[in-house]
Amino acid sequence: MRKPTYGITPEGAPSIGLTALSALVFALLGLTLPALLFLLLCFFCCNFFRDPERVVPVAPDLAVCPADGKVIKITSMPDPFTGESRLCVCIFMNVFNVHVNRSPIEGQVEAIAYHPGKFINASFDKASTDNERCAYDLSDRDGKRWSMVQIAGLVARRIVCRVDVGDGLKKGERFGMIKFGSRVDVYLPDGYEPKVHVGQKVLAGQTVLAAKR
Repeated sequence: MRKPTYGITPEGAPSIGLTALSALVFALLGLTLPALLFLLLCFFCCNFFRDPERVVPVAPDLAVCPADGKVIKITSMPDPFTGESRLCVCIFMNVFNVHVNRSPIEGQVEAIAYHPGKFINASFDKASTDNERCAYDLSDRDGKRWSMVQIAGLVARRIVCRVDVGDGLKKGERFGMIKFGSRVDVYLPDGYEPKVHVGQKVLAGQTVLAAKR
């Protein structure tokens, strides 16, 4: 497992460094407007790539949200691995949300499937099948299977995966991120019901997503 640092996620270092250096160079050249522009971009990148700590619920029969953002849909959809219809919770992240993703459960990564694709607005229904995405098949301590999909959005151009097949994940543990606007879908196993509602704002690793009936 590739461990991230805290405060600012490692994937943000190139963007933050480039914009900060550009602001400094333009300032030294006496070009005020470009210097201010790149300084603002640097602040934006620092905000986008922030990686705050979260308080993870410890109850074993609770799953947590894998992403910050807003719940945009709760509906039955075909599972990306089995094709069977399962209840899915979709969380949309805008560019101002934290984009570090966390595991909804304690379990093991059984399979990872990356699919290249388009960059349609992640809030649209067809984004789940047409966009660039990375799907994860997870098994929890009871052997139940959870599917989770990172979906690139209109602006996003890179999905970051920090885990490999066979890795164990703690509930709320960081496993990757999506750069610049995106969505995460979670397919619930039988016996679990959602504890969020459409329109609700949620926090990765902290807001309860689902609970055992």
